[in-house]
Amino acid sequence: MATDRSPLAIEVSALRKAFGAQTVLDDLDLTVRRGEVFALLGPNGAGKTTTINVLTTLVRPDTGTARVAGVDVASDPEGVKRRISLTGQSAAVDDVLTGGENVEMLGRLSGLSRRAARRRAVDLLERFDLADAATKRVRAYSGGMRRRLDLALSFVVTPEVLFLDEPTTGLDTRSRRELWDVIRSLADAGTTVFLTTQYLDEADQLADRIAVLDGGRIVATGTSAQLKSRVGGDTVEIRDDHGDLLREVPTDGTVTGLRAALDVLDESGAEGVVSLRRPSLDDVFLALTTSDSRRTAAVLEEIA
Repeated sequence: MATDRSPLAIEVSALRKAFGAQTVLDDLDLTVRRGEVFALLGPNGAGKTTTINVLTTLVRPDTGTARVAGVDVASDPEGVKRRISLTGQSAAVDDVLTGGENVEMLGRLSGLSRRAARRRAVDLLERFDLADAATKRVRAYSGGMRRRLDLALSFVVTPEVLFLDEPTTGLDTRSRRELWDVIRSLADAGTTVFLTTQYLDEADQLADRIAVLDGGRIVATGTSAQLKSRVGGDTVEIRDDHGDLLREVPTDGTVTGLRAALDVLDESGAEGVVSLRRPSLDDVFLALTTSDSRRTAAVLEEIA
């Protein structure tokens, strides 16, 4: 079988999907390069889960094309499934079994011999920092441990593309950051990671590139820095004791620029706490997404 040599892991063109009279994906276009972490952001109802469902062959598009790892999702869904793994918003593990038994069972179901499945379980539990919990029943695992086990299951057969649909939902801060390290290590090893997340700081920390989805279309794509630059530069702010903004002055962030901004504030006579504010992904999100899309019923995501 010929090897796909495209530098792109995912190619989507003019993709459309409607549920009844409601169009969820509207001429969607996006590309993801091999080996990168790509984050898809958007308000509830924007079409994030539907996008993942189409790319993982769970939902068939109405029109347009989508290729994952060089394979068309519509004409060869089985070929796509052999090249990907999907981890959803809840950990798909068996609470009654131990961590090792979960991995071994999936290995056997994936066609590995008993010995190979056992060896794969040992390797994966070590890789995902679960070796010490291999013989514990999963019901005793913490939320972070369950998510790491879920990811380990995704690698029983190493995928070319890993889809993560809000992988850290419900985790505490420490567990989220531990999972970030795991995700980044997977990408460093060559796996393409496509993730949706409701945490903007997660996309900021993890993603090589970010796309903002609104109303079923990509409204912006770029690195975190590129997207932030679209909504303005640095500003020096002065706020009163209650935190209310009194005055702000644009600056280029250099020492000379900061001194000039402080001189302007000093001349204004404003008194308060001075701080430097840089654009965040929150600013990008609010600037690029519409209130209409945020009001779109989250039921659409459930239908998808």
